[in-house]
Order: sequence, then structure tokens, then C-alpha cells
Amino acid sequence: MAMSKQPLRDFESRAGNQSAALESVALRRACIFAGTAAMTGAGCYEMYEVLQVGGVTMLEWTVLFLFVPLFAWIAFSFMSALAGFAVLLLRTRDPLGIDPDAPLPSIESRSAMLLPTYNEDPYRIMARLRAMYESVGQSGYSSRFDWFVLSDTTSPSIWIAEEKCFLRLREDVGAQNIFYRHRLENTARKSGNIEDWVKRFGAAYDHMIILDADSLMTGDTIVRLVSAMESHPGVALIQTLPIIVNAKTLFARLQQFSGRLYGPLVAAGIAWWHGSEGNYWGHNAIIRVRAFAQDAGLPHLPGRKPFGGHILSHDFVESALMRRAGWAIRMVPALGGSFEECPPSLLDFAARDRRWCQGNLQHLAVLPARGLHWVSRLHLLTGIGTYLTAPLWLLFLVFGILISLQAHFVRPEYFPKGFSLFPKWPAEDPILAAWVFVGTMGLLIVPKLLACILLAIRTRGRKQFGGGLVVFMGLMIETFLSGLIAPVMMIFQSTAMGEILLGRDVGWQVQRRDDGEWSREELTRKCAVPTLFGVGMAASAFAVSLPLLLWMAPVILGLLLSIPIAMLTSKASNPNSRLFRTPEEKAPPQVLVRANELASAAGAAIERPLLELHSDPRLLDAHLMNLPRDRSRNRGQINPHLAIARAKIEDAETLDEALGYLTSREEFAVLGSPSILGALHAKPRRAQGRE
Repeated sequence: MAMSKQPLRDFESRAGNQSAALESVALRRACIFAGTAAMTGAGCYEMYEVLQVGGVTMLEWTVLFLFVPLFAWIAFSFMSALAGFAVLLLRTRDPLGIDPDAPLPSIESRSAMLLPTYNEDPYRIMARLRAMYESVGQSGYSSRFDWFVLSDTTSPSIWIAEEKCFLRLREDVGAQNIFYRHRLENTARKSGNIEDWVKRFGAAYDHMIILDADSLMTGDTIVRLVSAMESHPGVALIQTLPIIVNAKTLFARLQQFSGRLYGPLVAAGIAWWHGSEGNYWGHNAIIRVRAFAQDAGLPHLPGRKPFGGHILSHDFVESALMRRAGWAIRMVPALGGSFEECPPSLLDFAARDRRWCQGNLQHLAVLPARGLHWVSRLHLLTGIGTYLTAPLWLLFLVFGILISLQAHFVRPEYFPKGFSLFPKWPAEDPILAAWVFVGTMGLLIVPKLLACILLAIRTRGRKQFGGGLVVFMGLMIETFLSGLIAPVMMIFQSTAMGEILLGRDVGWQVQRRDDGEWSREELTRKCAVPTLFGVGMAASAFAVSLPLLLWMAPVILGLLLSIPIAMLTSKASNPNSRLFRTPEEKAPPQVLVRANELASAAGAAIERPLLELHSDPRLLDAHLMNLPRDRSRNRGQINPHLAIARAKIEDAETLDEALGYLTSREEFAVLGSPSILGALHAKPRRAQGRE
């Protein structure tokens, strides 16, 4: 199937491809934005009243200028949460007609399940895939799906382990509709992997369900998604709400608990006012292949990295491009049966966030694209704003301290130049400032309380969380720990912004899934910057007064304790504790139980992949079959790693000697070359007992 790059500066809408909205959302959006504007106006007026006592100085105008977007951001999130509370309380019907409690619908179309992977644990990958395959089989519609593992792996050991696990999976389930493909060059990363699949195989399928390496979905949910796509031909994408599972560390359990308790509230709210202009989060979503191929081809951004090149955060842009062409993008937060995992530690979370920061800042080049729906532009702006708010918050705190230092140490100009009847006293209203603080915190905390209210009126949900008292205790502890973590993430995100603006490219790092432990030296090195900021803020605040130090204690404490917080939250949590328990832990779905059961029986890692191929002729044959057959495009191009590997192999007398010469990159190059691989395996093994 052809897939062309979509131009950003040149677009003409095609007649006949406009999807009719399933409901009117203009009034809903008016409510969200009117409420946001009203609260922002009130908050900013009160902040001005705080600062205007004795006149507003230049520093105070700067603080007020920074306060406006920060407060608007909080008010906007609050309004979405409030809308979600109303939707869940009134049990509003899904506009696509998806009812998870209704009998399973019938489906006729063909769909592909795509699982892209990059240097992930192959045993867990295949365990999750098999659990989903069996779950779809129990629905009775397994013949309607084909399964593809799309590997961009660059580690030789993991590559061969993937192929070995794949062969075992095909044998164990006796299936011929599970396929494996490995790319020697991971151009454009995940988005390029999906694009390559669309070009090779897309025409054979109506829909594709995109997964991540940590994704898990029930067969029931998959079938209902396909049925909804069949019933609504104008819809290009339906995004589910993935629930975090398998959290083992305290940090991961905090994310799992908060996401499970508050996530549905916010998701229901944004789905309510997004309507057919929803968003895409890159996984656990079903996409109409024709719409994707026709309208979602990503452009190559001009300029050098980190702003130019291939788009890292491709999902937002793909959904915006499909909506531009008239397709509807929907979200179904109430469907359920969609799961994912999260980083096990604060530092792992920050590393992933650094990559997302660069990807979202690239969207600055996409914002001016012609023809985008204004809500799609808002999605892009929201992604950018997620990371801009961190340096804005940091500047807000810094300028606030500077105002206090100025008032304390700099002699004020009581009678400035020009006519003045009264002296100009630098002062703020502390009582009003306290009320502004209380109001701001209320907008942050009330959505959590609304989620608890919803849980309190639903007996089944309350019991699945472990009881109302346990949930409230968990909410209080999670809020406290999140308050300590927030300023640390503020520094991490601000640092990431600075690095990106200076031109530093983050690349694409392998994400850890299980172990959250870090060495003490690594923790100290990575958390040194937040700690130093905490020391500086504490010293500055104390130099002014003890009350100011106490006023800023929540931020300063989080920064000063960044190292012990990162260390504490990365440790394994008690799996039997009732605190932070979620329904998926108390009564896990069958697909999750099966996936964990299969993953626990994983085999040993492959240490020497080339030797593994030599000792298993069947695996070698399968590996050779998976290599690209058309290599004409590489003629005349010299791969230096392959050339060096060839010379080393020719120089070696035995296979074992050759393996001792090769580096990891050279091994990878050999694994992609049938001729060099054949020459290597033609060499004899070293005699037993010979040094």
C-alpha cells in the first residue's frame, strides 16, 4: 500500500471525506474554556491584589506575568476533571455505542496486531503476545486477526533471542498467522517501523491495532474496537485508556494507583469535549489502515536534530494529519481491557520524559501546518506546554525569592523621581497571598477528591481498591509524595529544555521495565542538580526570614531530599500491602494472569548469538529466511563494521577464535549478511581442551 509524506505547508481538503460528528461539542468546549478563562481571570486579579500593595515593581510584574499561564494550565486541567466527574456520575452513553457489558458483537473485517519492539526482553514480549492471542482465540474470532512482531532491535543477543522465542511461540500455539520481521536499519524508529509495515502488508487489512512492548489487551476489548470501526466508517482511530499494571517498586505503584484512581476521571472529561477531534497516544489504539496510509505519512522536519529530522513524538502528529483530512479521532475511556506498564523509578521516568520533551518541542514546526483543526493544534500546544510549565514554574519561584531579597536587603526608593504625594513602600498582602495559594492547591486537589467521591458511591469499585479508608490513606500519602517529587521533575524538565535548546539530541534509549534500583553513585550524580537548587533556595529564603523558608518548605524539601526520595521509591514494594492496591491487583484479568504466568517461565538470556545459531541449524535457517532478500539497494555502499568483521573472520582459524575477535556492532553486521554468516559457520570449532 502506498504511503506518501504529508506536506505541512501545502494542503487542500478532499471533498467527500469529511466525517460527520456524532454529537455537538461546541457548547461543551465553550463551557470548558469559559470556566478556564473565568478562574484564570479571578486568580490573576487576586494575585495582582497581592502584589499591588505599595505599587507594582518590575520584578512583581514579571511574577504576575509568569503566574497567568501557570494558573491557566491548572484551571484548564481542573475543568476537564470536573467535566469527567459529571460524565461518570451521570453514566453518559458512549457516542460510538461501545458497551463493555453488552454481548460480544460479530466482526467481518481483517485486522493486524502490530507489536513494535526495540531491544526489549523477548521472553516477556512473546508472553504478552501469546496471552493476547489466546484471549482473542477465546472470543471465537482468531481467524480475523494476523499478528506481527516488528523488531528494530540492535543488540545481537536480543535479536537471536527474539527469533528463538518466536519459533517456540509458533510451535506452542500451532499458529500460522503470527509473523516476525526484523529491520537492519531502524529508520525513523517506531513510526518508520509502522510505515514500513503499511507499505509491505497494509493493503491486506482493514485495521491495525498498534501495541507497545509493554502493552496488553483483552480479546473482548480488541473485538469491540474492530466492531466500532466497522460501524463507523468515518472514524480513523479509536484510542483506549491503558491502565498501569505489574508495578513492583514504590514509584511504579504510586503511578499505578494515581492513574487508576484519577485517570478515568480526566480521560472521561477530555473525551467529552474533544469529540471527534481526539488524540492518539501511540499505542493500545485501533487505526483504519487506509486512512493512515492515505493521510498520516510523517514529513521530515527541516534542520538538524534535536528540532529537525524524523519526528520522535509521532502519535500527536499522525492523529492531527488524519483529522485534517476529515477523519474522526475518538477516545473510549470507559471500555477497559487495555493495559500497560510504567518506568520503575524516578530516574527512569525522567529519562523517558526527556525523550518525550524533545519530541513535543519538535511540534513547534508542525503547529503552523495548513489545514489542521484548531483542537489538533491545541493538542500539540498542550504537549509543548507540559514541558514549558516546568521552567516557567522555576522562574516563578526564582523571581519570587528575588522580590523577597530585594525587599529585605535593597534600600527602597521611598520617594521616586517625579511628583508623588505618598512614599512607595515595597509590600505584599500576606493574607491574600495565602488565599491565592489555597485556591491554587484546591484546583489541584479537588479532582482527586472528586475521584474518591465517585469511588465512594460505587460499592464494587470501592471494595476492589481495598476499602474507602485505605483509598483515602493512599490518596493522602500519594499526594504528599507527589508533592515532593514534583519540584524534582521541575528541575529535570527545565534541564532537559535547556539541553534541547542548546542542540543536544537525546537519541532513543532502551527503557527499563522491571528493576528500579540505581547505584548510589548514579543517584547522587543525576540528582545533584535538584539538590543544589534546593540548597540555594533554602539559603536565599532563610536569608530573608524564617517564615519565608517555611512558606517555601514543600518545594525546598522535595529538592533537598531528591536523592533519598529517588532511592526510596525505586525499591521493591510489598506486593501484599493493601495500600495503593488497584482492582487489577485484587482481581487481575485473565489475560494479565496468563501473560505473567508465561513470562515467569522465561528462558535464559543468549550470551553468544552467533554460537547459538551454529548449534541450532533450525534457528539458523529461520534467521536466514528472515533476512531481506533484495539487497541491491546496498550495492556500492560499504558497511565498515561488516568489512572489518569479514577480515577478522578470514584471519581466524576456528569459529571460536573468530567470535573472540568480533565486537557487538560487528556481530550485528554479520547477522545481517548471509554470505559472511555462511563463511563464519563453515569454520571448524576449537578442539576440546585446547587453549
